[in-house]
Amino acid sequence: MPTYDYLCTQCKLQFETRHSINAPNPDCFACGGGVEKIIISAPATLGNMARGRDMAIHSLQPKNNQVNHVHGPGCGCVRHQNS
Repeated sequence: MPTYDYLCTQCKLQFETRHSINAPNPDCFACGGGVEKIIISAPATLGNMARGRDMAIHSLQPKNNQVNHVHGPGCGCVRHQNS
């Protein structure tokens, strides 16, 4: 079965799942909301490529305290303290 990447339209969780081509889109695992199919990159299945893809997907997940955070001039958040 193919693997598909989805993005929840409500909570913005990004996840992947496997299902047949003709199956309907699943509901979001976190909030039950509707999802949109997205294309990230060609699938990687072995070795360092698979680990790199997993790390890239994880880095795109929204952080609980920074979902709507906008970095502006003088932003004091942790991400800019060492810049």
